[in-house]
Amino acid sequence: MGLAYNIFTAVFASIGAFLFGYDSGVIASVLTFPSFTNQFGFHGSDDPRSSAVVATFTGGCFFGAAAAGWSSDRLGRKRTIQIGCLWALLGCALQAGGSNIATLMVGRIIAGFAIGILSMVVPLYNTEIAPPKIRGFIVGLAQQMIGIGFIAANWVGYGCQFFGPTDNRQWRIPLGLQLVPAFVLLVGIQFLPFSPRWLIEQGRDDEARAVVYKLHGANSHSELAPAAEEEFLDMQSTIRAEFLTRSRSLSDLYSTAPNRRRLVVACGVQIFGQFTGINVINYFGPQMYQALGLENNKLLLVQGIYGAVGPITNLIFIIFILDRIGRKQPLLFGAASLTALFAVLAAIVASFPPSAEGSTNLAAQKAGIAVIFMMSIVFSLSFGPVSWVLASEIFPTRSRGMGVSVATCCNWLLNVLISEVSPIGMGHVGWRYYILFIALNAFDFIFILLFFPETKGKTLEEMAVLFGDSVDAVDILGAHKGHMQSQSQD
Repeated sequence: MGLAYNIFTAVFASIGAFLFGYDSGVIASVLTFPSFTNQFGFHGSDDPRSSAVVATFTGGCFFGAAAAGWSSDRLGRKRTIQIGCLWALLGCALQAGGSNIATLMVGRIIAGFAIGILSMVVPLYNTEIAPPKIRGFIVGLAQQMIGIGFIAANWVGYGCQFFGPTDNRQWRIPLGLQLVPAFVLLVGIQFLPFSPRWLIEQGRDDEARAVVYKLHGANSHSELAPAAEEEFLDMQSTIRAEFLTRSRSLSDLYSTAPNRRRLVVACGVQIFGQFTGINVINYFGPQMYQALGLENNKLLLVQGIYGAVGPITNLIFIIFILDRIGRKQPLLFGAASLTALFAVLAAIVASFPPSAEGSTNLAAQKAGIAVIFMMSIVFSLSFGPVSWVLASEIFPTRSRGMGVSVATCCNWLLNVLISEVSPIGMGHVGWRYYILFIALNAFDFIFILLFFPETKGKTLEEMAVLFGDSVDAVDILGAHKGHMQSQSQD
């Protein structure tokens, strides 16, 4: 019962990540619909307002992720998810019901603000309810639901294209459907528990103990009760120790050497996830396939198949691999593999460009497509799920909300930069643009090898020992464990 309840809670909370994937993906289809471009007076795919529709959303995400750090500490992780849902309902309603460009843009900004909140707080909430042995799986569900959201967006867009070119349902339905998961999450999460660690911070220890027992599927008389009680006391003693140096200030993130290392690791793993170049493929895959000589009528088909590869791989990885081999090894594998794959892709495009007559080396084309698909697989075996897990599990409770918020903001900042620079780079220097990602992934590998710790199987409280926190916190945790061990021997 405990494990099933843990998984159900994490999956349900990850509806927020589904919204992230869906809202990020659906606009790509909507921008191609004649009814949409006619409604808002867009003139072709190069109309700057088309780019603004995407950019305003991403900008909103940055500010939402920043605000969620404050909200998750003051109001709690669960209430912050509900706040994100309320903003999502407003933003999606404005988009789906908009009749002019101003309403659409305001809706995109508000929806982005909502997704920024959810992209930060959902992994944080899942981290704080997860058992240490399967925390990678529980938190990795967020990346899984992002992928499912992208798939849903692709299929909804595909289906709605069959409405007539003057029928506004063609774009209103895809944008309006976001209201359903946002409302379900808003209402449903009310019946799920608060984070037990946040409850302890608020002095609500009895409620926290009840949540921990429920997550373990235990009661006071069951054989699971000692394990649940030990986990609760670990949380309680460590969080009490943290109160000795508590300030709720952003400066907590860099006030000590262990915290500075945490900040570097959390921001680094989120930035390195963008350095992988995966969003170049997600956003500009059709242009990459064109560079390989693929015909226009096959571009969206191949991109649609590509969209399903990542979630399938991610699910296998978080279930069977992540919590067995840890965080660091998958990241090293990802950085090394993507360095090699971008080198191969650059060589293929440079050596076998499509000719002016339209003829293409089919063997090279197939090899290039295979390399791009392999990039998605590698990302889903490394940075995709691990970036969310690692960034959300390494901070102490007193600064976890702020730390995850800053790391997520770094993700969105790099997302904006790469999405703006990539079409220019591919348009002006072609295959040479891929050299940038060869260098970035090589840098990722070296940095991760030298500076990233392994956090597999550690409780959130044991991170204090791993990162070398103050003697007070470490000693309290160690003394408590010794007390528990002596009791069990008695």
